[in-house]
Amino acid sequence: MRVFSADICHNLINRHAMSTFASRIIDFNRHLSFNGVLPEGIRIMNPFKEEERAMETSTAFYRKFYNDNQKRHLILGINPGRFGGAVTGVPFTDTKRLKDECGIPYAGRETHEPSSVFIYDMIAAFGGVEAFYRKFYINSICPLGFTNRKSNGREVNYNYYDNADLQQAVSGFILSTLRQQLALGVYTETCFCLGTGKNETFLRKLNEEHGFFGQIFALEHPRFIVQYKAALRHQYINKYVWAFRSAGNP
Repeated sequence: MRVFSADICHNLINRHAMSTFASRIIDFNRHLSFNGVLPEGIRIMNPFKEEERAMETSTAFYRKFYNDNQKRHLILGINPGRFGGAVTGVPFTDTKRLKDECGIPYAGRETHEPSSVFIYDMIAAFGGVEAFYRKFYINSICPLGFTNRKSNGREVNYNYYDNADLQQAVSGFILSTLRQQLALGVYTETCFCLGTGKNETFLRKLNEEHGFFGQIFALEHPRFIVQYKAALRHQYINKYVWAFRSAGNP
């Protein structure tokens, strides 16, 4: 597994200055790979190697909304889910939102992810996809997802922190890919973290060790909101919009 040194990241930044934000993300996605050993029963999901259309659709998405060289504010979720980013290659974006909200053609299997619905309702309240993606870049602390196979053979979403052995197995990958995401061209004064429990705890500990961000602003994860706080959905959308509108460009 490759761990990028400070010198390598500095060289990447210099080289990236001559490219677009879109081309840097596309290159990051194209080279995403995990070669470590995972605990038994846990499988990694890499849409850019497993899904026939993910590289094509995500490339179209980033070229549409990120074809410039301006910096963005970073939003980090947990890891991609089976019906969102693990299919489309775009975080928190299922196939319906990809087509209907982002205007990206898609002819593969249809997916529906509740977290994606919440995120795009929030984006609409913020001012729409053009306005939102002009200022923000969404990915995850772990940019590849996981599934766990139940006793009945059914696969379910799994988080990197759900198992201590899994967290240990992917910690180097997380650190390496986070450094690469910082080199894409994001502001580091503030990072937005989606998840106010274990995800926030993990990111804050990582930040204490490496000093990536000046501050971390944590918001309740969309999945938590739609599953347990559905009656307060609009209040959480307003909270998200307020937080993101408060992020002024330095």
